[in-house]
Amino acid sequence: MAAPVSIAVIGAGAIGRRHAAHIRAEPAARLHAVVDPAEAGRAFADEIGAAWFASFQAMLAAGRPDAVIVATPNRLHVEHGLAAIAAGLPTLVEKPIADDLAGAARLVAAADAAGVALLVGHHRRHNPLVERARATIESGRLGAIVAVQAFVWLMKPDDYFDVAWRREPGAGPVLLNLIHDVDLLRHLCGDIVEVMAFASNAARGHAVEDTAVAILRFSSGALGAVNVSDAVVAPWNWEQTAAENPAYPASGEICCLIAGAKGSLSIPRLDLWSNEGTRGWFEPLRVERIVAAAEDPLARQIRHFCAVARGEAAPLVSGREGMKTLAVIEAIRGAAASGRSVKVAT
Repeated sequence: MAAPVSIAVIGAGAIGRRHAAHIRAEPAARLHAVVDPAEAGRAFADEIGAAWFASFQAMLAAGRPDAVIVATPNRLHVEHGLAAIAAGLPTLVEKPIADDLAGAARLVAAADAAGVALLVGHHRRHNPLVERARATIESGRLGAIVAVQAFVWLMKPDDYFDVAWRREPGAGPVLLNLIHDVDLLRHLCGDIVEVMAFASNAARGHAVEDTAVAILRFSSGALGAVNVSDAVVAPWNWEQTAAENPAYPASGEICCLIAGAKGSLSIPRLDLWSNEGTRGWFEPLRVERIVAAAEDPLARQIRHFCAVARGEAAPLVSGREGMKTLAVIEAIRGAAASGRSVKVAT
């Protein structure tokens, strides 16, 4: 068997710790080190018996890993991603790839010039139920996609906002939460080329939005509507419907509907609705439940990252894909600020 891929994790926050746990549980991987200047990062490394370094350069001086995961705050993704790419190491950057398109473009260009694999942590694409949904759409069973509806309704508790930056522009649910759903819609339904949007901070009154709605136009001609709020008590969000993270109570509900000329699909339940014979609203409907295996997408993402680092696979979510998803989010924010439709940057 090939030797395990040694992976360093930069950033020991919540997502960095989850990555470290999955690396340690994956036979094809080995945790090289935890890189985090904070004392909490050092304590975490000690707790799990991992090597710890205060900086990326200090880690490199002690020994090179085979690959790097960047799980630092958004504003540091570009700095740390560029350092990993300059070292010639396959790099997985947590979402969003950067906090603006200019930074994302720098990362993608650097990776292309260096011939280094750059991946983005839109982990939902690794979920088996998303694989089944995409395969169902590509099979033609829905026909041409006509319309899409997605909900991201959840309640962030009051103490979540005790951290000052979470009350400031750029820290709202459009960038932090909706970006996952936009990436999922792009993965399932194709590129988004134009948006209209409104945003509001009426629920909490912070400088950042707490609610937003957006209309999406896909390159195929399909239209979509997405609605995000982190100030409502509701079961219609990915975390509570997909049940991929046990930290969130499962609701058993759905959060997305994809409507086609031959049938429609609910996600994540994967109910496929179609007419039994002739299409029409007077005709009987049938429903088929598509079954998908239950497997943690973060675990599958680590396994995939190992395959990419070994040169055995191409990135499922490349840096360029992460940049395209960020471009849609920037268009939504621009449309909400201007009150006009905005074409997505290409």
